[in-house]
Amino acid sequence: MDGIGDVAVGVKRGSDELSMYSSPTSGGSSASDGASNGSDSKKLRVEEAPPSRVLHIRKLPNEASETEVIALGLPFGKVTNILTLKGKNQAFLEMSTEEAAITMVNYYTTVNPHIRNVPVFIQYSNHKELKTDAGNQRTQAMLQAVSAVQSGGSPSADAQEALAAASSPVLRIIIDNMFYPVTLDVLQQIFSKFGTVMKIITFTKNNQFQALLQFSDPVNAQQAKLALDGQNIYNSCCTLRIDFSKLVNLNVKYNNDKSRDYTRPELPAGDGQPSLECTVAHAFSKDSNSLLGALNPLSAAAAAAAAAGRVALAGQPGSSGVLLVSNLNEEMVAPQSLFTLFGVYGDVQRVKILYNKKDSALIQMSDANQAQLAMSHLNGQKMYGKIIRVTLSKHQTVALPRDGLDDQGLTKDFANSPLHRFKKPGSKNFQNIFPPSATLHLSNVPQDVTEEDLRLLFQNAGGTVKAFKFFQDRKMALLQMTMAEEAIQALIDLHNYNMGGNQHLRVSFSKSTI
Repeated sequence: MDGIGDVAVGVKRGSDELSMYSSPTSGGSSASDGASNGSDSKKLRVEEAPPSRVLHIRKLPNEASETEVIALGLPFGKVTNILTLKGKNQAFLEMSTEEAAITMVNYYTTVNPHIRNVPVFIQYSNHKELKTDAGNQRTQAMLQAVSAVQSGGSPSADAQEALAAASSPVLRIIIDNMFYPVTLDVLQQIFSKFGTVMKIITFTKNNQFQALLQFSDPVNAQQAKLALDGQNIYNSCCTLRIDFSKLVNLNVKYNNDKSRDYTRPELPAGDGQPSLECTVAHAFSKDSNSLLGALNPLSAAAAAAAAAGRVALAGQPGSSGVLLVSNLNEEMVAPQSLFTLFGVYGDVQRVKILYNKKDSALIQMSDANQAQLAMSHLNGQKMYGKIIRVTLSKHQTVALPRDGLDDQGLTKDFANSPLHRFKKPGSKNFQNIFPPSATLHLSNVPQDVTEEDLRLLFQNAGGTVKAFKFFQDRKMALLQMTMAEEAIQALIDLHNYNMGGNQHLRVSFSKSTI
């Protein structure tokens, strides 16, 4: 056991790792566990090995921690040992009983287990017991903590340090970067993957959306915290920050869109507030693999944004959808260019370049969520050679000039623009919101337009085209400029460009590189 590092119990790189735990079978037959990360990985056949309390977990992401692996087993019983094979992206988890392992395997054959957004594969091991080095104090303390939590005891100080012990079934949830509304039903759908959610109360504190959520069992709360803390509900936003609450029971008086007791459906809505139907929850496929599903962040953004009309942006009471943009290049900027750029992140209603300060502008988005999204992605970006600053304005709306008053075209109303990207509920555009990058996604490309035509068009906008790739149907393409600033300029100039035959080019930022 000299080859074991001090990072985790039983971590050993090399071909002999399978000799570290005992097997009733001969040493040669045990190698199937270690080899099964190969050609048979696409077929999960749990019947290949008879039931065992030792489970073999494959395809772990490189950065997966022992805590995350243990979390997979927590709801099903006591976890008694763990062995991680870092070089092979595998682990072995020993449950206290064969029954617990069988329950776990049966559950995960119907619900794909994920760690850090990556699907992992679980099957019975050929081995009936793990024998690992008991010298690693941190991992032993972690297992001790889990054991103490599950048996209702008190973990030692070391164990508490290694793993925050869940003595309460109630979690306190804070949502950071809340650019889309998060509803009570969304929380219920995410957290119910870890156990029975009994009650939820949502509220705003310190200008942040928060929730208290009660499971039927503290162990479920423990697993949910381990798996979800730090995860994003939607792409690059709505980050979950989770702690245990000092409360052990929630007192819910009303069933509505702010609070819900799932054990008492007869409770009144209170204050004349209608109970929120589960339309938002049903908009997410039950079989999908997203946080709404199993931690793959973006598939629900469209439904969430569609719900935005009904659910105020919690944590931002009275916040407006108006942005103040400063340090603009006043020689170059125009309402239309600001409409095009900010329109990547929401539907711009009005733009006003300030008469007495022409390097600043007010931009009114459809709502506060879109304003937050645009601010987070565009603040600090370069537009026309200057780094722009984007902040939330104290104004609630952008006023149009009085009738008959000429403001030199500095104010423009885009409320009825046909170029709004997000006016259609459920549009795919909700799923393709990315920060400015050097790579652009082009769509609505006419069939007779060649790569050379597009390269020339974008080079004439200023900048160098580094790479280009048509999609298979040639209606879409990726085009990579030298830097994000050039791509921003090209998007402003060429989004909605008439390619002939009344076909207008669609340009957006891409997360890909070529």
